[in-house]
Amino acid sequence: MTITLDTQTFIAAAPKSLRAESTGLTPAEFHERYCGHAGPIKLGEYTHRRAAEFTATLEFAGHLRTVTATGSPVAALTSALYDEGYPVEILAFHQRRTESGMATFVQCEFNGRRGWGAALADDSAESTVRAMIAGINSLG
Repeated sequence: MTITLDTQTFIAAAPKSLRAESTGLTPAEFHERYCGHAGPIKLGEYTHRRAAEFTATLEFAGHLRTVTATGSPVAALTSALYDEGYPVEILAFHQRRTESGMATFVQCEFNGRRGWGAALADDSAESTVRAMIAGINSLG
């Protein structure tokens, strides 16, 4: 379940380098730039079953792929993205619990471009998956 976004608290949870990069952006601009979900990859269904087990259905240019993993969502999603032609590298990962939920900030590199993705969700794995997708979509 995705939670309500308190953008000011969310931005305050970001790593120092991202806060510096986003200086001058309004909260709405920050959300649009770093949390946007428009792009070639879409997250369909997401299910968190047990402590470190999740299933995410991703849509790539009209076809679906289901990723099921126990453990690191970064490793599982990176592998699935690579298999689909998105060889993304994770350069920085920052995660903090806020009053609104788990905030995740991921700096990605794809096709020689770097950018941040950010997300807020109830659990760590969902927040990570959503932040990675936002980061890749911003570069695509």
